[in-house]
Amino acid sequence: MSELKTDPVLNTQHQTAPERAVAELLVNALQLEVAADSIDPEMRLFGEGLGLDSIDALELALAITRAYGFELRSDDQRNHQIFASLRSLTGHIEAYRTR
Repeated sequence: MSELKTDPVLNTQHQTAPERAVAELLVNALQLEVAADSIDPEMRLFGEGLGLDSIDALELALAITRAYGFELRSDDQRNHQIFASLRSLTGHIEAYRTR
């Protein structure tokens, strides 16, 4: 596990209620050692941001499918944008969720 996943992440912007729910899903599904409310909604999820990797993306996509009732496809050309930040991921979920 990388340092970025275990160190608290300063939340410089307020999370909306849907962002908080997705942050909690992300923390629980990936067993991250950060508090869900400490994730800055604009911070990058992958690489130098939260430090997630491709395996994390697969696990997160599965958790989203279970929780929100729609499938995130690995061949979607928009994945880079969808998974860019907590805010962008939440926006996509809110637009396509079935539950």
